[in-house]
Amino acid sequence: MRIIFYSLTIFIIFYQTAYAQVNKKLPEFSKAGFYEVPKSGRDVFDFNVGWRFYKGSIENAELKDFDDSKWDIVNTPHGIELLSTQASGSNNYQGEVWYRKHFKIPENIENKRLTIYFEAIMGKCKVWLNGELLKSHYGGFLPFNVDISNKIIKGEDNIITVWADNSDDITYPPGKSQKQLDFSYFGGIYRDVWLVATNNIYITNSNRVDKIAGGGTFIHYENLSEKNVDVVVQIDVANGNSLNQKVTIQYILKNFDGTFVSKNEKVANISAKSSKQINYTFKVDKPKLWSPKNPNLYNLELRVLKNNKTIDGVRHKIGIRKIEFKGKEGLYLNNKPYQGKLIGVNRHQDFAYVGNALPNSGQWRDAVILKEAGCEIVRAAHYPADPAFMDACDELGLFFIVATPGWQFWNNKDASFEKYVYKDIRNMVRRDRNYASVLLWEPILNETNYPDYFAKKVHDIVHEEYPFSGAYTVCDVHAKGQQYFDVIYSHPYKGMFYNNPVKNTIENQKKFQFEYDKEERSVFTREWGDSVDDWNSHNSPSRAARSWGEHAQLIQAQHYAQPSFVYTSWESLYNTPAQHVGGALWHSFDHQRGYHPDPFYGGITDVFRQPKYSYQIFKSQRTPKESEPMIYIANEMTPFSPSDVNVLTNCDEVRLIMYEKDTLILKQDRSRFKMPSPIVVFKDVFDFIDIKALHRQNKKQKANIVAEGLIDGKVVVRERKWAALRNSHIKLELADKNIPLVANGSDMVTIIASIVDENGTVKRLNNDVIKFEIKGEGNIVGDSKIMANPIKVAWGTAPAIIKSTTKPGVITVKASILKEGAHTPSYGELTFTSIPSVTPLLYSDISNNKMSNINNVSSNNKEDEEVEKNLKKRILELEKEINNLKLKEVEKQQLEFEGIRKQK
Repeated sequence: MRIIFYSLTIFIIFYQTAYAQVNKKLPEFSKAGFYEVPKSGRDVFDFNVGWRFYKGSIENAELKDFDDSKWDIVNTPHGIELLSTQASGSNNYQGEVWYRKHFKIPENIENKRLTIYFEAIMGKCKVWLNGELLKSHYGGFLPFNVDISNKIIKGEDNIITVWADNSDDITYPPGKSQKQLDFSYFGGIYRDVWLVATNNIYITNSNRVDKIAGGGTFIHYENLSEKNVDVVVQIDVANGNSLNQKVTIQYILKNFDGTFVSKNEKVANISAKSSKQINYTFKVDKPKLWSPKNPNLYNLELRVLKNNKTIDGVRHKIGIRKIEFKGKEGLYLNNKPYQGKLIGVNRHQDFAYVGNALPNSGQWRDAVILKEAGCEIVRAAHYPADPAFMDACDELGLFFIVATPGWQFWNNKDASFEKYVYKDIRNMVRRDRNYASVLLWEPILNETNYPDYFAKKVHDIVHEEYPFSGAYTVCDVHAKGQQYFDVIYSHPYKGMFYNNPVKNTIENQKKFQFEYDKEERSVFTREWGDSVDDWNSHNSPSRAARSWGEHAQLIQAQHYAQPSFVYTSWESLYNTPAQHVGGALWHSFDHQRGYHPDPFYGGITDVFRQPKYSYQIFKSQRTPKESEPMIYIANEMTPFSPSDVNVLTNCDEVRLIMYEKDTLILKQDRSRFKMPSPIVVFKDVFDFIDIKALHRQNKKQKANIVAEGLIDGKVVVRERKWAALRNSHIKLELADKNIPLVANGSDMVTIIASIVDENGTVKRLNNDVIKFEIKGEGNIVGDSKIMANPIKVAWGTAPAIIKSTTKPGVITVKASILKEGAHTPSYGELTFTSIPSVTPLLYSDISNNKMSNINNVSSNNKEDEEVEKNLKKRILELEKEINNLKLKEVEKQQLEFEGIRKQK
């Protein structure tokens, strides 16, 4: 009977959690540079699972019969090691690592052309199959693939071996030693690996085929108007057969919802053992144009047919749009001036604990977080982004600036460095040229003193690889060779004193305008917001760790919005002419660095993507027409909170209600400020003594602040903030942005544990230590070695990262105080499910004792132990209830001692 009861309980939990997944949507990620077409003859396998891993130097590991049974088992994306959130100062591993993967090719694809596609491996690497060296590669940020078609052993175990080294190396970009670098060379196979199987007639891959402006597919648009547009498709088809082949190329365009738009065909003859580029143009009437505010996409299916049968096919999500930088007129999108300023952020790719090894869902969540913040552009810092992030930019509506790997380094001694720079530029254009989100190409090496000829060379390479309209290069205005570039990077010029009435003179305004008069090109600010004391100490009002609390976060937010001194900010960027298109904040997220002991704390979120007040500043700059009305009270009502109450909103005016009685109204000061939504500051309205008085009078329910946002005199949004009471329990939240966890052994999701009072208000001032436990189809990433579990509460919260297994199912996470006592907050529990992978996983069964790294299912099926555990749990809860009653008696005695009677 007990077995039936427990089985029924498990079923109910699974049903409830599965039902909760209905509203969650799994984004579609590109694979090896394309999206799949059903029944196309092309197969794609997830090649991430089941790599054996060794950190360090070892001899003969490339040999087929090498004994790797004692190696760890890992899944890619893999970053060599787990690191604490204080991983700056070059304390990460740099050196050799080895990966070996055992696999057997499925019978249905044994006779096909097989390639393994690596999205990126950090540093330099070599790839062997069954002991034979097939590839050497230099560079850590762009893809390469290896053809294994004629090398596999059919029906038997095959072994692919990868040696990688993320050590400093001046022969290829970025080239600079990590000890002098503003980011870290986190190592390993840190992006996805795919196995792609095609027939002998196939659409090529642009990064494998070394053709200028060729290879793979290339899609651009001409004669765009609201009435129609010409879609120009360039497709490279290879014939691996020994005879000439006649094929039909089919073009099928569909709306994003799957409805049919058009279908076209073209016949092509391809010589034996060669490839051919086929060009075709078709017209689309009344196109749905792409923009950040309306990121309309189409699905373009490209099929290769032989005898009316599809033998290969790929799909691209295309955004039809026209980009023009018109100098002093600024940016034009789809034949119209871009409204407002194009404001966004820079982005490094690292995440807490895992470094750069962030799975596709994490890449997508990053884009969602930035889009929700109101960003409209992201600049790559300082290398091409993960393809999944680019996919998200297209679909969510974020412009993107693609940057070649490089940072303050040029190698005058070894010509190979320069050669690899040019190769990287070509490959980044070939990889990203079809993305609607790409606004600018940054082929220059960031902040680098390079030779005189270099600037023109890299500008020309971009236009060789993208020889159509809509391709724009960008470079700093003070950099060598800047005159060759299409757009320039610059801060608003000196003479801008809009926040300082004393200096805001006609003379200074003329000086400001005169500086712009000298420049004919459009201008963008590549990095703004950071304001260090010097480049050694790195103290800045912009660098505020979330854990430092309210005061530091407020200073950061004010600095980014409208500083009291002359500095590039939201306010100064909005004081520029149309010629100055916008700017990207340095930086979106806190991140690790090589050359400084401190992580960079200037992000609008922390390394776990938990928002700071500055995140709310960004959100408040979106007009209610672009998004929903928003309001945020940047005051936590603690004993140490400031007397001013700062309100961040995109509404016309704010009504502040203090303790349910005092009502104050302030309007947005748009007469003095140009930014869309200045901070609304209510001066000297908060005093903790008022909270104390309400509590002592038994009026705790009135100890709150309400902010109402008004538009045209009507309340459209409202927020209430309470003073936190006594710690009560731990609340768990799945920070998944409605993206489900995929059971592919690599996917991850963050869970946030908050210390809250009985009303659910987060207790910000708290130093508890939380431990996480897990049951079911998931693993907790990190342990006490990196201070991940247990973890100290910071600003009221403690995050944990959960990694999936390869089996979909229920996952239960429990968070409790490290050492529970009679008065410690009660534990929190959260149950959710992972979903099956839509892409088949390809790996051999592994039976050694280190399999736990793939499928660590921590479950307890012993009924008696479960009953005993539940009994102890209930006893502890009763003890806490009794103690709470005793505490109320103590509180009563204290009030009576002070002459205060509780009201009935």
